[in-house]
Amino acid sequence: MKKRNLIIYSMMLLLLVVSGCSANEQTKKPEEQNQKASEKKVELTISAAASLQDALNEIKATFEKEHSNVKVNYNFGSSGALQQQISQGAPVDLFFSAAEDKFDKLVQDGLIVKSKRIDLVGNELVLVIPNDSKKKIKSFEDLTKTDKISIGTPEAVPAGQYAKETLEKLNVWKAIEGKVVYAKDVRQVLTYVETNNVEAGIVYKTDALISQKVKIVATAEENTHAPIIYPLGVIKNSSHPKEAQLFYDYLQNETSMKTLEKNGFKGIN
Repeated sequence: MKKRNLIIYSMMLLLLVVSGCSANEQTKKPEEQNQKASEKKVELTISAAASLQDALNEIKATFEKEHSNVKVNYNFGSSGALQQQISQGAPVDLFFSAAEDKFDKLVQDGLIVKSKRIDLVGNELVLVIPNDSKKKIKSFEDLTKTDKISIGTPEAVPAGQYAKETLEKLNVWKAIEGKVVYAKDVRQVLTYVETNNVEAGIVYKTDALISQKVKIVATAEENTHAPIIYPLGVIKNSSHPKEAQLFYDYLQNETSMKTLEKNGFKGIN
C-alpha cells in the first residue's frame, strides 16, 4: 500500500513540475520570439565594381563581426554588366559602381532612391607593364611601340572607357586601336599583363597596387578623362532595406574609409 501511495505521489509531483515548466515556457514565449526575430539571419547581396574587391572583402570581415545576424554576399563585375543585371530585376540590395553614368541610369529609372546615394571614393588611372618587361614603355605615348595592350571593353567597363578617353586625348588611340585586347573587367586586364599575354595594360591604381607582378610606369592626368568617381546606393526594392541601410552607413564610417584609402582609393569629401 505504501509503495502504491509513493508511486501516486511521485506521479503527481512529476505532473506539477511539467505543468510549471509549461507555464514558464508560455510566459517566456513572446520574449523568446522577439529575441529570435532580432537574431534572424539576413543575407545581403552587394553588386560592386571588380576594382573594389580587396577593400570590400576586408570591410565585410569587420562588419560581420559587429553584426553577426547579417551575412554579406558580393557580386563583383564590370559596372556596366552589374547595372544591366539590376535593370533586369536581379535581387540586389546595394550597388557600388565605378562609373557615375551607369549608376545614374538606375537613379533615373527609379531603381535607386536619389536620397540614398553618395559619391564615396575616387580612383586614378595607370599604365602597367610586367615586372620583367624588356620594352621601354614609360608613358602612354610609348604604347605605339607595343604589339598588344589591354583595356576593359569601353562600352561596359568604366576603366576601359576612361582608358580610351585618355588615349584619344593624347592622340594615341588611332595608332594603337588595332592592337587592343579587350577585357571583361579591370581584373582581367591585370591578369593579361601579369601573364605576359599583353605588353601593357591600363587599369585603376587600386588594382595595380595589389599585384606583385606588374609595375606602374605612368599615371593619367586628371584632365585626360572624366572624373573617376564611385557612387554607392541602396536599391529601392531591396528585400532587406533596414540591413541594406545599415551596411550603406557602415561603408561611410571612419574605419571603412581608412580601409578604402589604404587600398588606394581617394576620399572625395
